[in-house]
This record gives sequence, structure tokens and C-alpha cells, in this order.
Amino acid sequence: MSDTAPPGISVPLLEEFLRTEVPGLLSGPLRVELLAGGRSNLTYLLTDGTGRWVLRRPPLGHVLATAHDMTREYRVLRALHPTDVPVPKPLVIAGAEIIGAPFYVMEFASGVVLRERAQLDAFGAASEQLAAGLVATLGRLHQLAPESVGLGDLGRPAGYLARQLRRWAAQLAASHSRDLPDLTSLGERLGRILPAGQAPGIVHGDYRLDNVVVDPADGRVVGVLDWEMATIGDPLTDLASMVVWWDGIRGLDSPVAAVPGDVPGYPTGGTLVRTYAEETGRDLSEFDWYLGFAYYKIAAIFEGIHYRAQQGLTVGDGFDRLGAMVPALVERGHAAITEFATAPR
Repeated sequence: MSDTAPPGISVPLLEEFLRTEVPGLLSGPLRVELLAGGRSNLTYLLTDGTGRWVLRRPPLGHVLATAHDMTREYRVLRALHPTDVPVPKPLVIAGAEIIGAPFYVMEFASGVVLRERAQLDAFGAASEQLAAGLVATLGRLHQLAPESVGLGDLGRPAGYLARQLRRWAAQLAASHSRDLPDLTSLGERLGRILPAGQAPGIVHGDYRLDNVVVDPADGRVVGVLDWEMATIGDPLTDLASMVVWWDGIRGLDSPVAAVPGDVPGYPTGGTLVRTYAEETGRDLSEFDWYLGFAYYKIAAIFEGIHYRAQQGLTVGDGFDRLGAMVPALVERGHAAITEFATAPR
């Protein structure tokens, strides 16, 4: 771990804060390292040479309205930690007065995050078990009653899908750096053919393989990360997002993380969808719409990152490649909702 302070963190101020607010946490000098991943909020590894913790803060510059909410993430972690949905234990939260941005600190989830192709290759023999665990964890989240864990007011389920479309259209407008008429028309098409929707539940908002920590021995999910977009809404948005990240972006050379769909022997996204349907009993007859929406949302996120990268406000590698993926994501989104619009009802 480098002794050089990473961007976005004042190590002396953070150390003083932790020693005051969480007495006994640190037994030695604090050291901080920017972790790989985290294309939105920034994630840092903290250590005193003995223990390990994780800090989350918003990105540098151009923070979009409603995004990067540290209080929301922290609240969700506190609510879910006692349940059978595995999340790291949250320890402390603070406003911008300490390091110049709001942040929180949580325990370190011991395991591996599968982001590299070599990691996926090594898991090949257990890929079905890995996929099953990913789906089972999502199913447990969606079967939780929000009120039972104190999250009943986390979001407004009525009109959720239409509101999501408006939100991502607004985010695109706030990050506009080039004309993308096919992306605009994808959002408009989605709005014209809204599905009936599902019974609401707790929605992660960015559920995918590289946002979970797994046990390297058996692929069991030991921690779900990155709750910045969690809300109460339509659970099938989570399922569609997971499937797009699993194999919907295959062949696009994503710099975010290796794609299971690019690895021979891994189950298909269709297998994950069928497993979810069997475990939850949800009606997936309108699932193609949700796939189209997932492509739209991911394209909007990538366009926002592309905007920040052009301004030099991103930290980490690969951001300059995300903008080039947007047209292909849009094309696949249009194809998905064409299937939905032409299917018999």
C-alpha cells in the first residue's frame, strides 16, 4: 500500500476523525488506498496494519443530483445487516466537513470480487454454483418486506418505472457532451410501452457480479456492495441489470469488469432468469421491456462517466473507453424492446 495519499482523502483528518468517533478502532497509523472498481462513488481500503475497513465517498466533481447519496447507502446497510441478505457492517458516517465530501466507513467483507477474466476462468468449474448464489441472494432481497427492516419510506413505488425514465433522461441532459439521438429515442420508446409492473420491493439499483464479494472456495455471496441507488421499486429492474452485466454486454470489451458471458462454460443470462422465476414465483412475461430499460440506464451512466472523463474528473483506469460502448448498448436496448412490443399479450 502506497504512503502517498490518494485523491479525495485527507489521511490525517480522517485518522483523527476515526480515533475520535470510533474509539479503539485503530491500533496503528492509518493508511489509505484507492481500490479498483467503483466507476461512480469512490471506494478506499483503510488499514492500520492489523484491521481492514472500507470508506465510500462521492466522485470528484460533477456530482449529479440524487446520485451518490452516502446517507442512503449507510441507512440501507444498517437495515440489511441483521437480515439474510449479506452486507458489510456499517461503522460510522460523516458529512463533508472532514475530507471535503460526505463519506461512511464499513467493515471489510473478506472474500473476492470477480472483476478480472483470469478470476472468472479460475471459477469455471463452479460457475453454475456462482450464478445460483448470485440469483438466490437477489431473490432474498426482493422477498424482504421493506417495512419489516425499517425501509418502508426509502422510495415511492407508485409510478416507479415512469419516474426512472424521467430521472435518467434528466441525468443525460445534465451530462450532455454530444448528440445521441438513438439513446434519446430509446428512452422515448420505453415510455410509450410501459409494462404493468411488479409488486414493489427493495431494489439494489446496480446488482451485478462485480458488486458482490464471494467466498473463493465455493462462490457463496458473502457481501453485497454499492447500495447508492437503492430504493423501493420494481424488482425486475434489478434482475434485468444483473442479466445485462452477466452476458448482455458480451463482446464489447467492457473496462468495468470481465463479462461472464464471454467465458466458455458459464451459464447464460437466460438460465439466471429462469432460476429467479423458479425461486421467486414472479411473472416474467414482460421481461424484455426491463432488459431494454437496463441497457438505457447503463448507457446513461456510461455517458455521465464519459462526460466526467472529458473534464479530467475521474479516478482510475478505463473511463475513456466507456463512451465508446454507448452506441452498442443503445442498439441492444432497442432490439430488446422490439421483442417486447411485438410479443403477443
